[in-house]
Amino acid sequence: MGSLDGRMALVTGSSRGIGEHMAKYLSQAGAKVAIAARTTEVTDKRLPGTIYSVADEIRDKGGVATSIKLNMRDPTSISDGVAQTVDELGGLDIVVNNAAILVPGSLETIQERHIDLIWQIDLRGPLLLMKHALPHLKRNEVSDIINISSIAAVFPGPGPYEEAPRGREGSFYGMVKAGLERFSQGLARELQPDNVKVNILSPQGRISTPGNVWAENDPVNPSLEFEAAIEMGKAGVWICEQPHLYTGNILYDQDLCREKNL
Repeated sequence: MGSLDGRMALVTGSSRGIGEHMAKYLSQAGAKVAIAARTTEVTDKRLPGTIYSVADEIRDKGGVATSIKLNMRDPTSISDGVAQTVDELGGLDIVVNNAAILVPGSLETIQERHIDLIWQIDLRGPLLLMKHALPHLKRNEVSDIINISSIAAVFPGPGPYEEAPRGREGSFYGMVKAGLERFSQGLARELQPDNVKVNILSPQGRISTPGNVWAENDPVNPSLEFEAAIEMGKAGVWICEQPHLYTGNILYDQDLCREKNL
């Protein structure tokens, strides 16, 4: 018997990387899992994995998984994805908002379409997914929303500064993740009477997932030596195991695994 037997999870961005491993750990703990992402076929050798290959791996190990084609920029795709998940899994009581993108550049160099892209995928998409999932989450004795954030959301504080931010420390990614964290805590207060827990989980360090190293990987002969998000997976399961009042926490995978001996 697994600690999450009978539970039903939707994990976005789970065709590879952090989402893939969180879905696999939830499955290992007994949950039925919806593998939700845009990728239905591999078109870039640097980005292996599809919603079908991950679901197949879970089923090969005795788990229950379904594949959901889901575009976090498309409101209709989001609502349809939630409905399909509920139909195929028999309900929904765990949502992991993992799908996100990072846009490069500074305010001077960024393209306006990339500003739209990052807030639509990284912030609007998770909000809409939670909105459509809520009627189903509220039907359970306890449900979980885990919103994946980043250390980029931690404010740098006042200057002077030794160096300019780079990559995932940049202002755009930090902006949307900080917004997601603030909303998550507000939602946690709102949903506490309904026994719907809302927690935030971030990777503490850089995890060498396909998406994380994509820009520096060779497009012709890419390295496929990626890092498994083991601590994120363990932390996600632990959060779902907690009682209904464990809500509104901003958590970091390495700290949590060390403190709880996971």
